[in-house]
Amino acid sequence: MRTLCSSTLIGEFFIIGFAGLVAMKDPDLTMGTVWTVCGIAMALSVLLCGMVTRPGGVQLGWALQIGLILSGFVVPTMFFLGACFAGLWWCSVHFGRKVDEAKARFAAQEEAGADPA
Repeated sequence: MRTLCSSTLIGEFFIIGFAGLVAMKDPDLTMGTVWTVCGIAMALSVLLCGMVTRPGGVQLGWALQIGLILSGFVVPTMFFLGACFAGLWWCSVHFGRKVDEAKARFAAQEEAGADPA
């Protein structure tokens, strides 16, 4: 699960940065405000890569997904990109857990000396 979720989060890191560049063109926002919000979100996405398997890591990931979708109120394209990444996040968590379960079964079969096939 960690590999799939981390890949999604690193992708979000770049998307958040690019969204910050677009948001800077909004005359109602200061550059400091844009980069404070984007910087926090980018740092969270990188920190979550190491926290995904810890308690609360997946829930924090969902909070980041909601934040990405809500950022569409500033950069309208983020409604679409946020929804896409929320879908990727769901797939990463769902299929990542299935892969982890299969790895655990395979390891248990090898320990028992059974044929892994």
